[in-house]
Amino acid sequence: MNVTIYPATDEEVHSGYVGRQLREFNYGHVGEYPQAQYIRLNARDASDQVVGGLRAVVVMYWLRVEVLWVIATRRGQGIGSRLMAEAERAAFAMGARNAALETFEWQAPRFYEKLGYQEAARMEDYVGGFYLAVLRKSL
Repeated sequence: MNVTIYPATDEEVHSGYVGRQLREFNYGHVGEYPQAQYIRLNARDASDQVVGGLRAVVVMYWLRVEVLWVIATRRGQGIGSRLMAEAERAAFAMGARNAALETFEWQAPRFYEKLGYQEAARMEDYVGGFYLAVLRKSL
């Protein structure tokens, strides 16, 4: 087999060719679905400082939360809950009916459980002896 493996060029990445090929393959199994849509939210305080943010993607009718962060001095004040609620609302409007995310043991599994997420999988000893949990929720 004469194949060369190499880092994709910027042009190749921007063309979206590989992603389109995978989507077309997937369509044969689950039908056509919208392309990925991104949710990018920030929370600012009265002095316009960013005190929290959320980054997520809606793909295959799922909200996938990739990053949720709230500055340590503002945790426990409802900012994370508001960011999650807005992301879930926006994702539902985009067609998502479920949500999923990953969180480390030391991060926020209890926080997400309070928002209605349930653990779907766990990888023990993922790093430093801590587990990584996969959580999900119906929207």
